[in-house]
Amino acid sequence: MERKIIIKKVFILLFLIVSPFLFSCRNQDIVSPHSKVEERDLATILEEGKLKVVTDFNSINYFIYRGKPMGFQYELLQALSDYLGLEIEVKVNSDLQSNFQNLVDGKADIIASNLTVTPDRKKMFDFTIPYNQTPQVLIQREAFKKSNLYLPKNVRSAFELEGKTVYVQRKSSHAERLHELAGSKGLKINIVEVPIETEQLIKMVSKGEIDYTVADEDIALVNSRFLTNINLETVLSIPEKQAWAVRKDAPELRSEIDHWLSDFKKTRKYAVLYNKYFLSNRNVNIHTSDYYYPETGRISDYDEIFKVESQSIGWDWRLLASMVYQESRFNKNARSWAGAFGIMQLMPRTAQRFGVNQNSSTVSQIKAGVKLIKWLDMQLDDKISDKDERIKFILAAYNIGLGHVQDAMRLTEKYGKDPAKWDDNVEYFLLKKSDPAFYNDPVVNYGYARGTETYNYVKDIIYRYNHYLNMDDNVTIAQLVP
Repeated sequence: MERKIIIKKVFILLFLIVSPFLFSCRNQDIVSPHSKVEERDLATILEEGKLKVVTDFNSINYFIYRGKPMGFQYELLQALSDYLGLEIEVKVNSDLQSNFQNLVDGKADIIASNLTVTPDRKKMFDFTIPYNQTPQVLIQREAFKKSNLYLPKNVRSAFELEGKTVYVQRKSSHAERLHELAGSKGLKINIVEVPIETEQLIKMVSKGEIDYTVADEDIALVNSRFLTNINLETVLSIPEKQAWAVRKDAPELRSEIDHWLSDFKKTRKYAVLYNKYFLSNRNVNIHTSDYYYPETGRISDYDEIFKVESQSIGWDWRLLASMVYQESRFNKNARSWAGAFGIMQLMPRTAQRFGVNQNSSTVSQIKAGVKLIKWLDMQLDDKISDKDERIKFILAAYNIGLGHVQDAMRLTEKYGKDPAKWDDNVEYFLLKKSDPAFYNDPVVNYGYARGTETYNYVKDIIYRYNHYLNMDDNVTIAQLVP
């Protein structure tokens, strides 16, 4: 981890040295003029059953904290998901230029980040009704006296930015506003647009790596609670509307979101959600935690063990981490009502089989759990050739037992479905194992089973794993490289 942080800092310093030369000229195009727009409105999305969304990593919109996806935009999207009855596929990208292009190309249906509705953007995209409004403010370090030395006097108006360098997120409304101010007031401001998310730029101001950036006031206020040396008193705009962006060829999607959002904003749930991320002091604890991603790149205390042990079963370590989170929330002292114990929630008999007990170290218990996964994989290998498909069977068997999964596979085959496919096939008949008409069937050897828990277990692990995939090691560095 220390090596990763050092590499990140080197990238930042190198990037800041060369970026004024790379970005001093303003590119007027939001997206490529040669893009081919894929028509994709609400009917197509409902038929597919999936809404594709792109957002960005920061302590407001979307982040992973103690193994759990969180964020204002994330929870807002979850509420929309419940309303539409759709799966929400969330991808993370803090480069606005790329996000706009993905929207045009049909790779995303919504950009769900703190997008200000501007005239230039409205020419290219439609926007939902606003969910918030906030002015833009200048971020600078607070002037103060220390050992008879003073930091430069704080900038109090746009006119005082004459001759100064301001770093802003590329293609952001903050960049647009600075260019407008410079043009209308005849100011020579060195405006450097970089593919770095605004919250990261605020932190760079706090650390003295850059002198100025621009941010939305509500985001700046949240960050000022734990970055106590930043000043955000200089207001650069009137309050501006923030909304989600959609394609112009998706009017039905926009209309449906508007209908839902109009009602949702009036609810207590929305008020609680807004307070949670913008008004409470929760962010101070999150930012000082070792388990706040993207700041630390860590999910748990056991990431390095997961990375090593997952190799023996050919799993992505983040899938193993998601499974362990589901089992114990990474709590090595967890105990279940049924007698399962430890971080891997092994039953005593199973634990004994793989050489551990309640007094064994956490590392030993993780290794034993991985051995159980490997054994389950061997039992299912000749029946399910597709590795990704087999993973779902393994997860189910880890939770409910291999015998019940094999019963469901036999029922699936008996009723003419595919016993080597989980979704809508074996999972369906596992759910039926609580029905006497099915658990009394001659092909069933292990009787009654409460399949609902296992059904949700598999879905939850895969769902969380897909969020963990947003934690690719390249994400943070990619934001720093033009």
